[in-house]
Amino acid sequence: MKKITALLSLLSCLMLSACGDTSNKDTGTPGDKATAYFDALYNQQDLNKASSMATPNLSRIMKSYGTAKQFSRNLVNLQYDEVVIEVDMSNMSLREQYGDEAKINLIFEGYFNGNKVDDIRSVKLLRKKGTWYVDKILADPFAR
Repeated sequence: MKKITALLSLLSCLMLSACGDTSNKDTGTPGDKATAYFDALYNQQDLNKASSMATPNLSRIMKSYGTAKQFSRNLVNLQYDEVVIEVDMSNMSLREQYGDEAKINLIFEGYFNGNKVDDIRSVKLLRKKGTWYVDKILADPFAR
């Protein structure tokens, strides 16, 4: 009886350890990845972390600016001292998450030099080998 119990315990441990191998797959949504990308840029001011979430082409462009602050000021055209980033769920389609491309609208609410600044940006994400990467920051359609 003890041998059967030990064998069953060993088998169940092996089965459970095989189920947990998802280290190379990104289970997050495109909205989560886009939010984490801009959080790394604005709140953490970490250009390397943000560029690791971008496609190689965008990453090369980002690194040419030198700092997260320079990149966000010049290319994204948004500046914040502190910001809260949310995914705009009003125009969200669940089918976007099943393809290899997604367009996500993000709402930025924050402060710059003591003034409240609210804005919306759209980003295009691509999925490569199960992981979402920010590919492009789309031009603001409401800007002048």
